[in-house]
Amino acid sequence: MNITDVCIKRPVLAWMLMAATILFGVLAATRIGISQMPDVDSPNISVSVSWAGASPEEVEHGIIEPLEQALAQVEGIQSINASARPGSARLTAVFALSRNIDLALQDVQAKVAQAQRQLPKDVLQPTISKSNPDDQPILTVGISGPFARQVLADVARYQVQQRLQTIPGVGQVSTNGYLERMIRLWVDADRLIETGTTVADITSALNRQHVVMPGGELETPGRSISVRMLGEAADLEALRKIIIREVNGAPIYLRDVCVVEDGFEDVRSLARSDGVPLQALSILKQRGANAVAVAGEVRAVLDELRASLPEGMQVEVLFDTTKFIEESVHEIEIELVIAVILTSLVCWLFLGSLSSTMNVLLAIPMSLLGTIAVIWAVGFTLNTFTLLGLSLAIGLVVDDAVMVMENIYRHGEMGKGSFQAASEGTKEITFAALAATAAVIAIFLPVVFMEGVVGRYFFQFGVTLSVAVAISYVEAITLAPARCARLLHGTGHARTGLGRLVDRAFEGLSAGYGRVLRRALGRPWLVLLAGLAVLGGSALAMSALPTEFVPSQDQSRIVVRLTAAAGADLHETDAFVKRAEAYLATRPEVVSTMATAYGNGGTLSITLVPPDERAMTQAELSAVLRKDLAYPGVRVVVQDLSQQGLTGQRGFPIEFSVRGPDFDELVEIAARVRRELTQSGVAADIDSDYQLGLPEVQITPDRDRAADLGVSIDDVATTVNALIGGVTVGKYSSGGRRLDVRMRLLREQRLRPEDIGKLRVRTGDGDMVPLSTLVTVEEKPVLQAINHADRERAISVFGNIAPGRSQGEALAFVQGLARDVPPGYRIVLGGQSVQFQDSTSSLIFALAMGIAVAYMVLAAQFDSFLHPVTVLSILPLSIAGAALGLLVFGKSLNVFSMIGVLLLMGITKKNSIILVDYANVMREEGHDAREAMQRAGPVRLRPILMTTVATMMAAVPAALGLGAGAETRGPMAVAILGGLFVSTVLSLVVVPAFYLVADRLKARAGRLRRGRSPEGPGAAEAG
Repeated sequence: MNITDVCIKRPVLAWMLMAATILFGVLAATRIGISQMPDVDSPNISVSVSWAGASPEEVEHGIIEPLEQALAQVEGIQSINASARPGSARLTAVFALSRNIDLALQDVQAKVAQAQRQLPKDVLQPTISKSNPDDQPILTVGISGPFARQVLADVARYQVQQRLQTIPGVGQVSTNGYLERMIRLWVDADRLIETGTTVADITSALNRQHVVMPGGELETPGRSISVRMLGEAADLEALRKIIIREVNGAPIYLRDVCVVEDGFEDVRSLARSDGVPLQALSILKQRGANAVAVAGEVRAVLDELRASLPEGMQVEVLFDTTKFIEESVHEIEIELVIAVILTSLVCWLFLGSLSSTMNVLLAIPMSLLGTIAVIWAVGFTLNTFTLLGLSLAIGLVVDDAVMVMENIYRHGEMGKGSFQAASEGTKEITFAALAATAAVIAIFLPVVFMEGVVGRYFFQFGVTLSVAVAISYVEAITLAPARCARLLHGTGHARTGLGRLVDRAFEGLSAGYGRVLRRALGRPWLVLLAGLAVLGGSALAMSALPTEFVPSQDQSRIVVRLTAAAGADLHETDAFVKRAEAYLATRPEVVSTMATAYGNGGTLSITLVPPDERAMTQAELSAVLRKDLAYPGVRVVVQDLSQQGLTGQRGFPIEFSVRGPDFDELVEIAARVRRELTQSGVAADIDSDYQLGLPEVQITPDRDRAADLGVSIDDVATTVNALIGGVTVGKYSSGGRRLDVRMRLLREQRLRPEDIGKLRVRTGDGDMVPLSTLVTVEEKPVLQAINHADRERAISVFGNIAPGRSQGEALAFVQGLARDVPPGYRIVLGGQSVQFQDSTSSLIFALAMGIAVAYMVLAAQFDSFLHPVTVLSILPLSIAGAALGLLVFGKSLNVFSMIGVLLLMGITKKNSIILVDYANVMREEGHDAREAMQRAGPVRLRPILMTTVATMMAAVPAALGLGAGAETRGPMAVAILGGLFVSTVLSLVVVPAFYLVADRLKARAGRLRRGRSPEGPGAAEAG
């Protein structure tokens, strides 16, 4: 007794198996994580080193080059990127995804420790850390209100941030626009001159009179008492009264030369939401955490915090990336429901039985929920790729059930009882169902060998789909027959009016198809030539398709980056950021704007109204913003956030680096490439990481003059550093917190390079002399950074695709420019650009390997070398259908449409398998090849059309392009629909024609072999 008969005879067992699968699936669905993309750790390790006072060139030769040499020896490194800046160096080692990041960290630490002996002596200890460039904030929270900055800062840091960090799933909470509280000593240079005081006097006085020091312990019989010297000023007034020095018996207090205040660190950035200043917090989730659930927990905690905040203080979510994820998941859920309804409707119409429709409805939840249980167990999340797999699986999971039901129904029409029909009908179709299921799974086996991030994403898609198809096969040969034996009452004489109508329709359709097939088998070579003509036309259609890595999605979120001229200060930068904010406030498409100003640049994070509430698409609005925000002297870059997450780089569709030995030549080449790329019209927002002309004030001491006056170079450097740059000179306790005490010159006394010369130092004779007599002050534009890529000097260039152009066109233009660079220099693609090329070659490899594996599986199942070729003959025509579908509906050839093509390879083989399998059965009964296929075609027409239309119905909701994330699901669904339609229509005549031609060629080859053998006729005549 096989498992099918066991389930038929023990229906309770079958129902409990289904119930258990659904139960565990529901449990897994409540616990599985939800995210935009699969969680793939990019194993990067960063090494940061500080070297005070060093120029970029000195950092490059003294730090970068020795450490690059050391890191290159670590196993598993794919690339090394480095940046040398004034006083600091940063290197990032990118490892293969298979490398254990913790072991790699230990290896890097060991190599850096060895190389440290080659570094300059005054270099600080290197800092080594793991990093993941794919991590992006899921939420940005802002704290604002009519309160002093000290109050907002304390609430943000010690209430909101600390509470958010305790939420399960929150990985990191970083601040933006936050200023650390500190005690500021604003030194008045004029008062220093009047009192004859120097910076060294202030620092020395604080070190002597503002200290906390342990005093040891008092040991008395039976106890020990610790002693601590509390020498710090208890309050700001006490700090102001610290005596710096005495002149002619009169004390000079700190307040005499400084303004002492409870303030903040120097303002390096400003943050606002819709023009209101605030403290912003960016929240990153932990790896594998449910992004939507974490965001929900954050919102719940914020609701709790609002009750404890001072009246009038607001804490709001400013920027939420999980909204799109949630909407996208919701849309796929709707599409799943629609697909189930459409698939059930197809089964009802084709079988004309409500009980068969119920059978299909019961098969779908078991397969899908069982799949969710499996992917949760292996650590996957519900993301774009797994959800696409589940969505497309609906049409596949019913295929086996439909095949089984149709065959059981056919046996029932022969007059057999329901139990006998269920048992014998299932046994007859089991091999064909197994072959079809194995063929689908086989196409995804090579995905395991795909490398890189895209390979990991495809792996999750392939596993999801394969598990669903495998569960559906088991369900079809076990639970479906058990249900059919009791639920399927549309067989024999119990047909309904709809059932009889459907039967008459299929009888007419089968008769018509039989006539067409008879003519096709009469001229098989002509049919095959027509198929080749269709294939040739598809090649033209494929070449006309626009190509890109991933299609842009309208997520109702845009980031605009504004960059002013080199050397612009925060005040000037903030002015044009405010101007941009005011403009965006007038746009009806904009809901809110979070603005950040820093250095010579600013960032605008814009949230838009939903797509159905605005006249412009996100891409159209981006083009308008690109034009309207291009103020004089300001460079505008609009970034599409939907392009992030698939690579570990900046997230632009165009990314490459210009590499070579001489930096001046690199600058010229990069500038020319940027100019030609912009003028070509294929790209927009072209930018680079090279910044020229940032001013630097260089102070050169007159050593002889300083020596004559008894002034050390250290005194000069310390004075400039303390008063111009600012230094921390102590600590101060306030409310249980330890604050830095930082000294710096008043702002109005350090505005121009000439102000440096007015500062004074004390000579060996005790006189005060201005620095202008000891140093030369000169302002020059200098290079701010030297970047390396794989141990070569490099300048990175990145940008967006121009409206109406494709990524393939842009990259082809870049590769054309690469041929014109001088010898010794080269252009190397990176980020999305290289992923685009790698993914294309990987998918072609996976496709070829999938076909090879499918051939081996089919050859083993059919025990034939020829029949698998017949089955696979339809594959080129399915690709033709996919290309024509994409061209007609205006879709691009991208990663998602390629997934559709890959899936199509597995689906279209099913129809061929059904035909060839039944034709072989007819051959075993004594029919020749033509007669066998003539009989197999009309008999198998009904299950072929049912499974094909059911699969197409599952793809229809995604192809309609409705809702969030439709831009990624649409191309894949269109490719499947086009491929299935063309391949199904042609397979009904091309596969039989190929079967007949292959049989004749095989027979002719057999006759030729027999004719050449010694026992053949030729040998007899020779004898």
